[in-house]
Amino acid sequence: MNICVYGAASTKIDKSYISAVEELGYLMAKQGDNLVFGAGGNGLMGAAARGVKQGGGKITGVIPHFFRDEMIEEIYGECDDLIFTETMRERKAKMEELSDAFIVVPGGIGTFEEFFEILTLKQLGRHDKPIAIYNVNGFYDNIEKLMYDAMNEKFIRSNCRMLYMIFSDLDEMFAYVHRSASHGLTVHDLKDG
Repeated sequence: MNICVYGAASTKIDKSYISAVEELGYLMAKQGDNLVFGAGGNGLMGAAARGVKQGGGKITGVIPHFFRDEMIEEIYGECDDLIFTETMRERKAKMEELSDAFIVVPGGIGTFEEFFEILTLKQLGRHDKPIAIYNVNGFYDNIEKLMYDAMNEKFIRSNCRMLYMIFSDLDEMFAYVHRSASHGLTVHDLKDG
């Protein structure tokens, strides 16, 4: 299975996040999964890649040309496949196309945007792939609260809670990702408008 991992590129984050995501990557590879990611060499992107590499898995990085040309972010040097795109939109589309499931680890603006885009596409019926949030150190507690608040206020249908799952336990998360069962809902069950 090709699993896309979305996560931070920051070099300044606490080492506990790095260790947790390296372990995630290692366990992915040990169970035969491959990594699709944004090709970053630092932060949690780099941690996921190092873990997968240590576990003997295959790594596909996807990154826009301008990241390299403008030296925006260090590119992970041991990708088995490295795909360059023209834009961020093309990067996300290519990562979605190549992936069978998505795991969101802690991150910043880009990670939040990736999560909400892949979630929106699932809500709209453009894919039915598992979306898991790895809630290291309770990082995503506030996003979960935001989602519940929006559901309680009727901005989001409560059925949308079935589109993703939040985990702090890796075994439970991998079981969910590999189960890959369809939620059985249509766009009309998930969206008003």
